[in-house]
Amino acid sequence: MGRVCLLKLINLKKVMRFNNTLSTWAMSLVLGAVIVGCSDDNSTSDDSKNNNSVELKNHSKTPAFVYAMPGFEKLEIFSLISSEDQLKDSPDFVFGGQPDGAGFMKDPKGDGYLMITNHEIMQSVSRVYLDKTFKPVKGEYIVDGIGGITRLCSATLAKPEVHGFGPVFLTAGESGEESMVHAIDPLGSTAMKSNTDRVLPALGKASMENAVPLPTDVSNGKTIIMIGEDQGYSSSHQSAGQLVMYIGNKGDLQNGKLYALKRKSGGYTEMDMTKGNQYDVEFVEIPGAKDMTGAQINQKNIDLGVIRFSRVEDVDYRKGAGKGNEIYFTATGQASGGAPVKGYTMWGRVYRLLLDKNNMLTGKLSVIAEGDSNPGNNLINPDNLCVTENFVYIQEDGDSYYADAKHDSYIWQYKIADGTYKPWLNMKHDRNNAEWQKNYNQSGQLQKFGSWEFGAMEDISDLIGVPNTFSVNIHSHTWQKDEFANADKAGVNKNKEGGQVVIIRNVER
Repeated sequence: MGRVCLLKLINLKKVMRFNNTLSTWAMSLVLGAVIVGCSDDNSTSDDSKNNNSVELKNHSKTPAFVYAMPGFEKLEIFSLISSEDQLKDSPDFVFGGQPDGAGFMKDPKGDGYLMITNHEIMQSVSRVYLDKTFKPVKGEYIVDGIGGITRLCSATLAKPEVHGFGPVFLTAGESGEESMVHAIDPLGSTAMKSNTDRVLPALGKASMENAVPLPTDVSNGKTIIMIGEDQGYSSSHQSAGQLVMYIGNKGDLQNGKLYALKRKSGGYTEMDMTKGNQYDVEFVEIPGAKDMTGAQINQKNIDLGVIRFSRVEDVDYRKGAGKGNEIYFTATGQASGGAPVKGYTMWGRVYRLLLDKNNMLTGKLSVIAEGDSNPGNNLINPDNLCVTENFVYIQEDGDSYYADAKHDSYIWQYKIADGTYKPWLNMKHDRNNAEWQKNYNQSGQLQKFGSWEFGAMEDISDLIGVPNTFSVNIHSHTWQKDEFANADKAGVNKNKEGGQVVIIRNVER
């Protein structure tokens, strides 16, 4: 950020401290507008390309919990931060367990970086400061278990240079059908961590996994946000999971309209759609969604005949100029007593949705990968997604412990050009290593396939000026210590799992 721009930002924040009539959300929007409007400001990418200070190495005392699969030996893997690390400038901070959604940005107050992370089970969001070498030096919580209200899963850091508004951390709640998306200021005060007024009713109420704004070069002057509902079928939730779209004026997250995905030919059953075929789809409006309960939205989706997916756990769009209308999302799957639920995927699927740039409410839907045809060997409960210009990285969450599972949770690399995919990354469980088991298997469940799961995978290449570099979050569920409990000091959750973030170089984009 240029010097003049930074001065404007600091002065604006001083003024706003004394204006109690402005909401936190308004502050975020105005800050975002200032960042966009600075004539001498270079983009994050341009600034970082001139930065030679970054030194990627193991900063955590905990070894990396993942390793490369055959064929990907060129990957370089570093442990960035783990729950047992003590950071120099905040020795009492504990990086909580289940790190899921994440976002990175430059620190506008210095020459370092910020890492914003959901901690799912804790209902919290942490902010970790990294110095100019990309070493974590300080941590704190900007949302605690009180302010989070519900479990917080995947998330997206909206940035003005990409999405036309922000910076704002959109983190989705998934504790039942009345949960909502939160809009968190990544630069906000820790004094607000217990605030419960940062939710966005206009984005609907559902057991949501992520809220992903599309880039400005395909949003036609609007703000378009794709939302995945992590809900399976049950007698109390017969619409199952939905793919939802919010459309509002640019930067407006309060007054837009909400839509859900439907087949133009009718038919809402997921398993009626098969791999190798395309289906004409459209988004249909859920009228008055902002003022409806989640139960009412659920019933309206049934009335509209929208497609019933088995748990839409993550959504992402293809990167590259003008490619953001190509959407990918997962249906994680569900089972009943170890058997499929009729009409729904059990082992999981990945879908591709190509939206019409001239009418973003319509498009073509297809299944690109699925695990049901080869149970236990192919996909097992795909959860998070990371889409680049040429690849889709499919991250598994196999802790449903299906009896026929034949491997631990993988990240698969899917090649968009030809539709092939293969295991790219695996979890390091070292089941025959007694010392490893002692250190990281306090719960005793590490012998099961899929005991750990992946969280967010983020491309940080342009931000730090190091090509083909990504972060990956890890839920190391069996690693449990008393000192990890109540990391946010809110006293809401007694979970004592540890977690980790790794950095991986030489990732194909």
